[in-house]
Amino acid sequence: MVSPLDHKLLRDLWRMKGQAIAIGVVIAVGVGMLVMMQGLVTSLNETRAAYYERYRLAQVFAPVTRAPDRLAARLAAIDGVSAVEPRVVGAALIDVADFDLPVQAQAVSLPDLRAPRLNDVFLTDGRMIDSDHSDEILLLEAFANAHNLEPGDRINATMNGARRNFQIVGLAQAPEFLYTTAPGELIPDDARFGVIWMSRSALAAAYDMDGAFNEALLSLSRGANEPAVLDAVDRILDPYGGTGAYPLADQASNTFVSEEIGGLEAAAVGVPPIFLAVAAFLLYIVINRMVQSEREEIGLMKAFGYTNTEVGAHYFKLVLAIAIGGALAGCLMGIAGGRALIQVYVAYFKFPFLVFQLDPASFVTGVGVSILSASAGGLLVLRRIFALTPAAAMRAPAPADYSRTGAIGTALNRFLDQPSRMVLRRITRQPGRMAGAMIGIACGMALSVSMITIYAGFDRTIDLTFNVIDRSDVTVSFTHAASEATIFELARMDGVTLVEPVRHVPAVLRHGLATHRGVVSGLTPDARLSRALDSDLADIPLENGGIVLSTALAENLDIAPGDILTVEVREGRQPVLQIPVTAVAESLLGAPSYMDLEALNRALREPNRVSGAYLSIDEAHATEIYRALQDMPTVAGVSLKSQAEIAFQTLMNTGAGAIRYVMGAIAFVITFGIVYNAARIAYAERARDLASLRVIGFTRGEVAFVLLGELAIVTLIALPIGSILGYYLSFGIAAGFSSDLYQIPAIFDPASYGFAAMVVLGAAIASGWLVKRDIDQADLVSALKIRE
Repeated sequence: MVSPLDHKLLRDLWRMKGQAIAIGVVIAVGVGMLVMMQGLVTSLNETRAAYYERYRLAQVFAPVTRAPDRLAARLAAIDGVSAVEPRVVGAALIDVADFDLPVQAQAVSLPDLRAPRLNDVFLTDGRMIDSDHSDEILLLEAFANAHNLEPGDRINATMNGARRNFQIVGLAQAPEFLYTTAPGELIPDDARFGVIWMSRSALAAAYDMDGAFNEALLSLSRGANEPAVLDAVDRILDPYGGTGAYPLADQASNTFVSEEIGGLEAAAVGVPPIFLAVAAFLLYIVINRMVQSEREEIGLMKAFGYTNTEVGAHYFKLVLAIAIGGALAGCLMGIAGGRALIQVYVAYFKFPFLVFQLDPASFVTGVGVSILSASAGGLLVLRRIFALTPAAAMRAPAPADYSRTGAIGTALNRFLDQPSRMVLRRITRQPGRMAGAMIGIACGMALSVSMITIYAGFDRTIDLTFNVIDRSDVTVSFTHAASEATIFELARMDGVTLVEPVRHVPAVLRHGLATHRGVVSGLTPDARLSRALDSDLADIPLENGGIVLSTALAENLDIAPGDILTVEVREGRQPVLQIPVTAVAESLLGAPSYMDLEALNRALREPNRVSGAYLSIDEAHATEIYRALQDMPTVAGVSLKSQAEIAFQTLMNTGAGAIRYVMGAIAFVITFGIVYNAARIAYAERARDLASLRVIGFTRGEVAFVLLGELAIVTLIALPIGSILGYYLSFGIAAGFSSDLYQIPAIFDPASYGFAAMVVLGAAIASGWLVKRDIDQADLVSALKIRE
C-alpha cells in the first residue's frame, strides 16, 4: 500500500519533471562517461593482453650488431628466461606507385619450416611464406591497404643497398606493430612505413647474416627478475655489438598503446566527478528552495503526527529518485557509448579481434558516487526540516523587506522603471540565492571554457611543432653516421635552398632512479630549420658541451638546469657520459634532447659525423630532388614535413584525442542544463508572485522581464567567474590528454573564452524563451491558489 507521503512524492516529481530530468541528465552524463571510459580501458587492456599472449609477444628485446646463432643457447640458459627467438631485422625501402619517394620499411625474419616461438604474426589474407621461395613476403596489412596492395601483387624493395623484387603472398598483423613509425619519427602513418616478413634464410642472405642474428627475443618465466635478465643479456651480447636489451615496457609500439590507454584512464578518473559535483550542487539548490516553499506543508505533516525522520525521508526519497534515475540512465548510456567507441579503438590500434568487457566496478562506483554526491546536498537541506516545529513551519515566512535597496539601489532607483527596480531588489535582498544560481552558471561556463581551450591547445601543438620548431621541408636520414661531405652533396642539388646537418644518437638517459630511453640530437649552433626554443620561443644557445632537455623529459627525469645527466650511448663505442643540463626547451612533440653537434661528436670521439639533415627546398624542383635522394646510397629514408603534419593531425583526431570532441559536446549539453535549471528554479519559486503581477495589470512582457532580467544579470556576472574557473580547470584536463608522445598546453586564447561565453549566453536565451513560454501560458487562478 502506497503511503500518503509517497503519493505526494510522485506528485512532486511530476510537477518538477523538467528540473528533475535536467538534473538527472547531468548525473547520467557523469556516470555514463565513467562507465564508458572505464569500459574502454578495461576492454583495451584485456584485448591487448589476450593479443600479446596469443601471439607470444616477447618480454625482452635485445638488438645486436651481429651475433652467432650459438649464443641463443647461452641466452636461453639465463635464469628466468623461458624461450629465445633469434632473428634478423633490417631497414628497407619500398617503391610504391603513388609516392614520389620510396617508403621506409622494416624487414623481419620468420623461422624456416616452423612457427616462431615468439612474436608470431596474425595472417589476415593470403597464405604464409614458403621458405623455399626467397622472393615471397608477408606485408603489414595497414600498409598494404593504404597502397591498395593485395596477395599476388609484386613490389620492388631495396635491402642492404640491393634492389629486389618480391611477391606478396599474404597480409599480416602483429602485436609488436600495433603502432608503426619510420626510424627517427614519432608519428604513425600507415602509408609511409611498412613491415615485410621474409624467411630467415632469405633475409639473412640479404643482410649478410648467414649463421648469425642481429636481434634476440626473450620471454620470461613467472617471477623472473627482469633487471637481472637484462644485465645478463647485455653481458653476453656486448662483445658482439649489443646496443642494450630493453623490456617490453620500453618497446615503441607497446609504449604508445599504454600512453593512449593511460590518457583514457586519466580522463575517466578526472572528468566524471566534475559533472557529479555540479549535479549535487543543483540538487541542493532545488531541494533547498522546495523546502522553503513548502514550509506550511511540512508543518502540516508534523502536526498530523509525522516524525522528523518520516518527513526528512520523504524529501530524501526525492533526492534519491532523481539520483538513481540519472545513474541508471547513465549506466545505459555508458554501455551504448562504450560499445560504439570500442570498435573505433580496435581499428585505431589495429587489433585483429575484440575482447569487450565492461568494468563492474565502474557501475558500482558510478551509481554509488552519484547517490552519495546527491545525498550530500540533500542532507544539508534536511537539517532545516528537523529544525522546523509545526507551529513555526505553518506560519508563512516573514516577507522580505524591499523598502531599502542600499546605496546602489537608491542611486539607481531614479533611473529605473518599476520592473527594473523589482529585479534590483531581489538581487540585493536575496544575495544567497543569486550567488547559488551564479555559481551554477559559472560552473557551466568553466566546463565550456576548459574544453574549447583544449581544442586551441591541440591546434597550438601542431602549429608550434610544424611551423615554429621545425621549419624544414624535408628530413633525410642516412644508413649510418656519415661524413660531413654528404651534407655538401645535398647542398649542391638544384632547388635545395638550405641544408642543416643533424646527428641522432640513441641513448639511455639517467638521473637518480629515473631513466628514459631516447635519442640525443646534435644540432649546429646557428640552426634555423630545427631549433631548441625556450618558453618564449627564443633560440636556446647550445654551448659549453651541455645538454638541453625538453620540458616533458626534464619532468620525467626530475632534473633541472645545473644538474648532471648520465647519458649511456647505445651505438659505436657506447661510452657513458656525464653531461650538465644547461636549459629546458619548449617542445610539445615527443621528449627530445639537444646538444651542440661538434660537442656531441667530440664526446663520442667521432668528429665530423652526421646521421641526417634538414632541407629547405624550392617546391618547383621537388621531383628532381626526390629522384636524386633516391639514387644516393647513403640515404636510408626521406620524410616530408607536410605528410608528417597530416599524419599527426589524424593521430590527434582519433584515439584518445577524439574523446575531446565527445567531452566538448557533453560540456555544452551540461552548460545548457545548468542554465535551464537556474531559470526553472527561479520561475518555480516565483510563479505565484509573477501571477500576482499579471493580475494587478502588468503585461506579459513586463512580467517576463522581472524574471528574465534577474537571469540575465546573474548570467553576466557568472561569465567572468566561470572564465577564471575554466582557466584553472583547463590545466587539469590538458594534463589528462597529454602523453609522452605529445603534450597539450593549456593556453589563454581569447577566442576560446569568447566562444564559451556565446555558448552560455545562447543557453540563457534558449532557457529564457522556454520559461517565458510557461509564463505566458500560466493559469493565473491556479497559480494564485495556495497549495494544499
